[in-house]
Amino acid sequence: REIGSIVRSLGCFPAEAELHELLAKVEEEEPTGYIHLEKFLPVMTKVLLDRSYRPIPEDVLLHAFEALDENKCGYITKEELVKYLTEE
Repeated sequence: REIGSIVRSLGCFPAEAELHELLAKVEEEEPTGYIHLEKFLPVMTKVLLDRSYRPIPEDVLLHAFEALDENKCGYITKEELVKYLTEE
């Protein structure tokens, strides 16, 4: 269930279809909801070495934060960020 979070925490941002392909490579024949580290490590190592998934471009991230910056002051406060991540 958490493979998307794990892969993204490693700096890879696959599309949902790519994530499903990756999951198919590391999943057991009978899906249990768990992935064994022995299967995950070689696949993820190859993904990282081959730079298979491009990171999100800086301008896209900047645009996302600009959308949250309602006052157009060039930043959002910690409290605003917490609110957006937990409530919005």
